[in-house]
Amino acid sequence: QVQLVESGGGLVQPGGSLRLSCAASGATLDYYSLGWFRQAPGKEREGVSCISSTDGTTYYADSVKGRFTISRDNAKNTVYLQMDSLKPEDTAVYYCASSTFRLCVLQRYDHWGQGTQVTVSS
Repeated sequence: QVQLVESGGGLVQPGGSLRLSCAASGATLDYYSLGWFRQAPGKEREGVSCISSTDGTTYYADSVKGRFTISRDNAKNTVYLQMDSLKPEDTAVYYCASSTFRLCVLQRYDHWGQGTQVTVSS
């Protein structure tokens, strides 16, 4: 059973950057698609980005397109989310997720980390 542990969250000023990491254990991620989701207080969880295990195809929500970059390092069994030009509305708990469905399809993610808090505030 794959276990996912996120890190890298914190407090950052608007316009700043953070890089989230998600380290996996218990399974090799080579054949998993990987995603990042977030949930702000009082809101539903939303898909932010995902990356396939086939050819590295990526998806970004419109709200983060051009500011966030997802990447994976299969040798380190880790997926990253580089977040630039952060806005207060990016404040949320960020979760990484995995799926044995190899394509990037947000509805197919079924295994989650515990989350890391990102707060964007001056």
